[in-house]
Amino acid sequence: MSIEIGRPCLTSPGATLYQREDTRNIGSTIRHAGVIGLWASPVAGQRGLAKPGSPGMRLGKLGGFINNAVQATKKGSGNGDIQWSFSQVKGTLDDDVTEADIISCVEFNHDGELLATGDKGGRVVIFQRDPASKACLPRRGEYNVYSTFQSHEPEFDYLKSLEIEEKINKIRWLRRKNQAHFLLSTNDKTIKLWKVSERDKKVEGYNTRLENGSVVDRDNFCSLRVPIIKPMELMIEASPRRIFANAHTYHINSISVNSDQETYLSADDLRINLWHLEITDQSFNIVDIKPTNMEELTEVITAAEFHPVECNLFVYSSSKGTIRLCDMRSAALCDRHAKLFEEPEDPTNRSFFSEIISSISDVKLSNSGRYMISRDYLSVKVWDLHMETKPIETYPVHEYLRSKLCSLYENDCIFDKFECCWNGNDSAIMTGSYNNFFRMFDRTTKREVTLEASRDIAKPKTVLKPRKVCTGGKRKKDEISVDCLDFNKKILHTAWHPTENIIAVAATNNLFLFQDKF
Repeated sequence: MSIEIGRPCLTSPGATLYQREDTRNIGSTIRHAGVIGLWASPVAGQRGLAKPGSPGMRLGKLGGFINNAVQATKKGSGNGDIQWSFSQVKGTLDDDVTEADIISCVEFNHDGELLATGDKGGRVVIFQRDPASKACLPRRGEYNVYSTFQSHEPEFDYLKSLEIEEKINKIRWLRRKNQAHFLLSTNDKTIKLWKVSERDKKVEGYNTRLENGSVVDRDNFCSLRVPIIKPMELMIEASPRRIFANAHTYHINSISVNSDQETYLSADDLRINLWHLEITDQSFNIVDIKPTNMEELTEVITAAEFHPVECNLFVYSSSKGTIRLCDMRSAALCDRHAKLFEEPEDPTNRSFFSEIISSISDVKLSNSGRYMISRDYLSVKVWDLHMETKPIETYPVHEYLRSKLCSLYENDCIFDKFECCWNGNDSAIMTGSYNNFFRMFDRTTKREVTLEASRDIAKPKTVLKPRKVCTGGKRKKDEISVDCLDFNKKILHTAWHPTENIIAVAATNNLFLFQDKF
């Protein structure tokens, strides 16, 4: 169903719909809605349970208290006390950047030993933590290339005359169950389950096949021999175990693995599907907000994620700035939400750009499952799942850009899709900004800091200095004017190590790794 270009929006007087690419990508069609995508967080695992009152239960609780105390001591009172230092940078530090090399997603696995990145060229690069840097004291967060493979190729839908990009929109790790690693990667249309495994042995001495691969004639068999296993140089293999395709009409913006580790969801602009990891030819539609008449379309899905503990719960956000919590036990089609999280708009701040900047670009549930954060264009908000009426915390990210929304609208930057992420104990939040700046907020001390991922600090152990943006008046030496910000340099994708203060920040084609000062 096509959307008429320039047709007035029925729900908002004066608003206009514009078509950027094609009507199949609803996210690029609704300019006034400010459609933004999602990079969901990994789900937490389940713990084994002992019988209530048993010694195992009592010792488990005591051990948990001790572990929490130790971790709290290690991490200090909060992120505001941490001095961040440069650790590594991946990628060439050149001004000439190829479009295919731009990083499009970043994700740590559940123990932080592996770090995966996807780019616009359809490649997935996996980094492994250097065992030597982890073993020495103080521990360092250094990662080396572990495996690189082509996940997706460019395709063309001849029936719809639609080009399908190879860009990796999202990567999600599954919890490790054996020696191999499994991850999901997706572009706009197709989701793939990859198995990444190590091989350091090979089989020789086949009866029916020679070393060069040719088959031996059966008539020439004189005797049978037992094949032998010989050591070989370590080789990392990445193979697609499952391919999930042909289930989304619109562009996929989110995937999220369930806490049961058997199912996952995928979301596009108008629908959310539930998949089983072992079944590729069937999925269940659990959310469908597509109206009968596309001219009545008022909002789109921008992000979706499973609850980290309760496998029946998931949340999804919309371009209207709302977040819905759904319970799959209530109905097969979750067209009715269990909770609706929405902050009432202040009439005094109403403007032409209000709907665009209120659109949620990312939503992440906390590791404990009690809270969630949402990122809109100008701020990060913390929500308590027990309180729907308003967020419990609001952190401005770059409020100094409010006066420049008109120019940001003209150059399309107002539609940028910024991610946000939690640290391991849910006490701090990180998100990106422009000029290669990224922001950190400490929930305990309420301190905030602006840091920069720059080639100027690409020296080992260099301590990052806080940056400040000057909005007017006399500029200090270490400040930068808001008029001098480079909007082509932006931090959209960030990730935080699940247990340590190690962060990964994607700046165009470079991946910066920082850690607390050692």
